[in-house]
Amino acid sequence: MTQKKEDNWSSEAYQNSASFVPKLAGKVVSLLDVQEDDVILDLGCGDGVLNLQIAQTLSKGKGRIHGVDASEAMISAAKKAAASDAAAKKVCTFEVLDATKLSPELQNGGFDKCFSNAAMHWILRSEESREQFFRGVRNALKPGGAFVFEMGGMGNVAEVKTALLSVIGRRVGIEKAREANPWFFPDEVWMTKMMEETVGGFKIEKIEREYRPTKADAGGVEGWLRLMGKQFLSAVEDEKEREECVKEVCEVLKTVCASPGGGDWFGYVRLRVLAHKI
Repeated sequence: MTQKKEDNWSSEAYQNSASFVPKLAGKVVSLLDVQEDDVILDLGCGDGVLNLQIAQTLSKGKGRIHGVDASEAMISAAKKAAASDAAAKKVCTFEVLDATKLSPELQNGGFDKCFSNAAMHWILRSEESREQFFRGVRNALKPGGAFVFEMGGMGNVAEVKTALLSVIGRRVGIEKAREANPWFFPDEVWMTKMMEETVGGFKIEKIEREYRPTKADAGGVEGWLRLMGKQFLSAVEDEKEREECVKEVCEVLKTVCASPGGGDWFGYVRLRVLAHKI
């Protein structure tokens, strides 16, 4: 029997510790430039908050948006939200699916646009599946279709990553700590080479990396750490020792993330891209 993959996400925890993610998507949604008749594929749609916003435009025409995410919990939350929204019910569909393994039905060149917000630094974690992901997106798009995305860029949450590597590495070894790192934060050079040369078939029209300090949500640093860093922390198998790691990382970050003006802040760096299929 195939062992079911653990779902590391909770829609409730996400709302408590990362609800700012869709709220800060204004720039990437602007690049998407949604039109009434667009057929859009959303890669890593999460709980569907942005899909419901986009649906308000698509429902005026013949457009539709299909969201995929590897988390059953997130897709369940997205479907529930869409069911109670008239516009979303009309144009939104959702599917539990690993974005690096798009089905042949999705890779049929039928989408005007592919979109991803704050998900690709998770999706691209495994080096072995990166080329496959971009080939899938290319195959899903119509000729001239747009691929618009925002993800963590090089330097993203460097303070958190450093603290985790240090605290966890001291207990399990630095190599094992590195292996547990769930994120991939590329720069403009890597992304351009991957899309235009290694995989090919894309022309990047706009690429930028923005330092965007982001205030912690209601869950604070600890809530963010337990949600976003869950896979990192799982490298420590003993539960009591893992809790000690959480406490120690939070103590370190208290010095780094606490603002004299109030609240805790993370050093977010966003990589934003607009590309077209050629």
